[in-house]
Amino acid sequence: MDAELIPKTTSPLVCPQCHQSVQPEWYFCPNCGKRLSDPPLATDIGTQLWIYVFSAVLPIICYLAIGYWPGIKYARSQEPQARAIGWISIAIISISTIITFWLAIVWVNSAVQSATNSLGNLGGL
Repeated sequence: MDAELIPKTTSPLVCPQCHQSVQPEWYFCPNCGKRLSDPPLATDIGTQLWIYVFSAVLPIICYLAIGYWPGIKYARSQEPQARAIGWISIAIISISTIITFWLAIVWVNSAVQSATNSLGNLGGL
């Protein structure tokens, strides 16, 4: 029998910290506040848009703050919709990074060409 078909209990019936009874669907103990399990990731349209825009507009900042960027967390999720959001955001940040580097190279080449032309014009004085 597949392990995926066997129901898993993700939360204890007794809090491991204060030993009070808890329900399996609770994410936190109501008595002591101990985290019992991770709540599901938000997949509403607002969250999706925020992740996608953050991935597209700020690729370098996303790389610098990779621990805070939610794309990886979503891609590693067990929920199919959250996983899809994560992989889409990874694709967006990859494309955005390629475009950013390409624009930087074009800008540097343009600046070098402009400086070279300016220096060439000075020699004719």
